[in-house]
Amino acid sequence: MTRMRLVFAGTPAVAVPALDAIAASGHELLAVVTRPDAPAGRGRGLVRSPVGAWADAHGVEVLTPARPREPEFLDRLRELAPDCVPVVAYGALVPPVALEIPAHGWINLHFSLLPAWRGAAPVQHAVLHGDALTGASVFELEEGLDTGPVYGTVTDEIRPADTSGDLLERLAHSGAGLLVAVLDAIGAGTARAVPQPADGVSLAPKLTVEDARVRWGDPAFAVDRRIRACTPAPGPWTTFRDDRVKLGPVTPVADGPELKPGELHVAKSGVLVGTATTPVRLGEVRAAGKKAMPAGDWARGARVTAGEVFA
Repeated sequence: MTRMRLVFAGTPAVAVPALDAIAASGHELLAVVTRPDAPAGRGRGLVRSPVGAWADAHGVEVLTPARPREPEFLDRLRELAPDCVPVVAYGALVPPVALEIPAHGWINLHFSLLPAWRGAAPVQHAVLHGDALTGASVFELEEGLDTGPVYGTVTDEIRPADTSGDLLERLAHSGAGLLVAVLDAIGAGTARAVPQPADGVSLAPKLTVEDARVRWGDPAFAVDRRIRACTPAPGPWTTFRDDRVKLGPVTPVADGPELKPGELHVAKSGVLVGTATTPVRLGEVRAAGKKAMPAGDWARGARVTAGEVFA
């Protein structure tokens, strides 16, 4: 294997498995590029990104440009002279001047089977739209949104109870192995990137808090998908007695009572909510200012009465 000099670009926890894999691969990790420290927690103190914290713990240089077109960052990247910059969920657009610095460019691990679900939330959209199969792709970063030629892919089935968090965790680990395999191939001179097909393109913009509001007038399968797609972020929610209530994953019930959309029914078997078709059984509920709890405990504490509804 030809040992390559790498600078890694990434920000959230989902990028850390790739860092672990690169650290164990035999390639040389010169530095990481991550988003600047950001306010977090009740005190709103500045907190290092998970990628930055990993680098601190491993004695690796951390670069935190506000924008990757800043002259100071570009100068430092030229000084480091990496052979390649692998990227996982960095969170900022990389300008052409930066893309041209590494000899083998920037290669991005993206959590979809490109050209499906280009954009910031590929896993969430795959779950939301009921895809049976997804995966991860490693492609060459270019100016367009996830449009570059693809070096390789791995696939994964979406299981009936998968949340976005479940699926993303699996893909983070399988994708880390793919990323290292592509880096090995680039170093050996055997990697071949294939242009993406023109057909099958779909876009996956970031899901908003409003996207995460449950639509009880949808069929049960769509309610289930929306809740799983928005778990853990941005977090599915509804309203009860004019207050916002957060929900955990639900279970569609084929033989439940006939309920109006949003209508609550408390029984020994659980707390059911009506949809446009059959009801769903609630899992956990988190009322404003309280911890998440089983739906039955929430219903008893809230003293839910017959006919009450989620708005």
